[in-house]
Amino acid sequence: MHQIPLQVLEKLDEAEIEQIKSVIHTAIPKSSPKLIDLRFVIDLIFTRYFVVLMIGKDRRKQDRQYEVKGFAKFANIIAAILLIIAMSLLISAVTILILYLLKSALGIDLFKGHVTEVLFKK
Repeated sequence: MHQIPLQVLEKLDEAEIEQIKSVIHTAIPKSSPKLIDLRFVIDLIFTRYFVVLMIGKDRRKQDRQYEVKGFAKFANIIAAILLIIAMSLLISAVTILILYLLKSALGIDLFKGHVTEVLFKK
């Protein structure tokens, strides 16, 4: 509204201003809550990339102008499966690391002696 020239705003009555504000408010997309909102930057020697991963409910009102079919649909399914596998492996690795560090901090030994002694008994 601040970008509208003052001469134009003075010609509008209160109802017209409220209608313009309502249209602007409707036109600006509202962000929906995300389950996962991961954003980071990868700096390389000559360039910089950003990665954004957002997972949440799709609340967009617009339908796609085209139907995804054929190879693109197959590639989307494969990408989703690989993403799920990668996330589960990452969560598993972090969980195992935390459990190992917790075990080490508490001084719990699962094997007598060093692991290499147990594995390579002579």
